[in-house]
Amino acid sequence: MSFIPLLLLAVGLAMDAFAVAVCKGLKMKRIDLKYAFLIAGFFGVFQAVMPLLGWLLGKQFQSYITSFDHWIAFILLAFIGGQMIWEAFHSEPDDKPLTYDLKELSMLAVATSIDALAVGVTFAFLDTDIWQAVLLIGVVTFILSLLGVRVGNRFGVKYKSRAELFGGVILVLIGCKILLEHLGILNF
Repeated sequence: MSFIPLLLLAVGLAMDAFAVAVCKGLKMKRIDLKYAFLIAGFFGVFQAVMPLLGWLLGKQFQSYITSFDHWIAFILLAFIGGQMIWEAFHSEPDDKPLTYDLKELSMLAVATSIDALAVGVTFAFLDTDIWQAVLLIGVVTFILSLLGVRVGNRFGVKYKSRAELFGGVILVLIGCKILLEHLGILNF
């Protein structure tokens, strides 16, 4: 696979991470660079590792992976999005300092990188330089995730509860889209 199609693939794979990073930025009163880099790092690393893992699994496990990856992504995104929607209606004024929830970040990183695992399986059958692909996917996701946190922070300062509701709905919709695509109901 040549560079331009690989770059476009990397951008496409990073879109879910970008959307989730926007949601994380919504929760910040002021941009927290340490947390923004942590978010981008989680998403970039997971998005890079998953295609490598998929590539290593290759042909022998392809049918097993593709048979349930969409359910994992759907459940994780629906759960986290549902929590955000609930918090939009039930949250109290947030004067607590921002906490670094590594468990939640890990769940989000896995959920947004499941498609990258499936793409990695296809890399095993194509003439793809896996190290170039992994590096490009990771870097693009990292950059777009940082940008997403910034965009979310800018938007969320004025419209926090509405933005949190919107972000939660977006996560649930992304989960539904992944599920419906893999079930063959949607063809995007």
